[in-house]
Amino acid sequence: MKELIAIVEAFSKIEKQQKAALATVVRVRGSSYRSPGARMLITDNGRWTGSISGGCLEGDALRKARQVILDKKPMTVTYDTREESNQNLGIGLGCNGVIDVLIEPIDEQDAKNPINLLREIINTNIPTGIATVFNGTLIGEKLLIQNENVKISFSNSSLTSEVKKDLKEVFLNKKSYANSYTSANGQTEVFIELIQPSTSLIIFGGGFDARPVSQLAKSLGWLVQITDECVAHIAPTFFPGVDKLSLCHRDFVDRDFSITPYTACVLMSHNYEYDRDVLRKLLGTPSPYIGILGPRKRFDKMKEELAQEGIVFDDNDLNRIHSPIGLDIGAETPDEIAISIIAEIQSKFSNRSGGFLKYRNAPIHHRDQQSDQVFKQVYLADREYRKSSNL
Repeated sequence: MKELIAIVEAFSKIEKQQKAALATVVRVRGSSYRSPGARMLITDNGRWTGSISGGCLEGDALRKARQVILDKKPMTVTYDTREESNQNLGIGLGCNGVIDVLIEPIDEQDAKNPINLLREIINTNIPTGIATVFNGTLIGEKLLIQNENVKISFSNSSLTSEVKKDLKEVFLNKKSYANSYTSANGQTEVFIELIQPSTSLIIFGGGFDARPVSQLAKSLGWLVQITDECVAHIAPTFFPGVDKLSLCHRDFVDRDFSITPYTACVLMSHNYEYDRDVLRKLLGTPSPYIGILGPRKRFDKMKEELAQEGIVFDDNDLNRIHSPIGLDIGAETPDEIAISIIAEIQSKFSNRSGGFLKYRNAPIHHRDQQSDQVFKQVYLADREYRKSSNL
């Protein structure tokens, strides 16, 4: 989401006489630096925001974008980065993959241009499914679904009906992919993706070790909120750039904060009773990640005391509560601990183990059906949350 926000903001700042195009990775066969859904805004003066590779394809994409801007027609470019086949790029990339990139001109007069659609998705901040034609007679057309409702359709109703089934599935499997459809107009290739809301982080406790956690989270583009019961802990000078800094009593946590299935909560106040009481409140929220700073015995004591109140932790609670908090990277200093915490939250929302990639027996960006169960839980929880909140 951070990249999408940067692209939309960059477009809003370009001069009126300038023209722009949007490049999107729509299909990858083999290996690549960026996965499908990576985007890059290109202006006719040679500047760009975002990326579609590690820097090796951007120059050629810029040249293709100028042609797209001139012709006012989208095109799909295929890059073969295998060592024996990429001499047309002038360098030996050796990335061992074939990458399809859709480049679309941005027409400011068109209310449904790609930038306007991205801006709407960012502003609504809800899961959005998008299907984009990248090969065929309807290249550039889009089908968009939010809250299970079709917001934009293809001009071909039969294609809309067929693709809509697959697009609704992407809300569950969270896997972006390209698919081919056959109709009277011939073969149509469509890129299907899900754009999820920004990750939100609430840190309960404004101690000195919360500062690097908030800074690192902000660098990733997350929405960051800090709260504490002690006013001395939440001075703005300690947390520059955070989205919300507030003094909140533990009894009003559920009233003063909007906690969704895309919200991670971190308890690091160093006050046992405060953390225990906040945990009690968080159990009733749809947050998929609740991290508690401190040793395991500290959390075990919380469970025992809450059990005396009749509060029993089910499997879902134990799955989303992380105590001790963080990945095992040998962190000691506040900055190292912040890396450990943020990495664990990222791995939780990506449903990855946080292990070494060299031991992974699958493509880096690949997810399988079994490993995507946490995403199904997040989506279903989000749907129930929005129904109960009348959103």
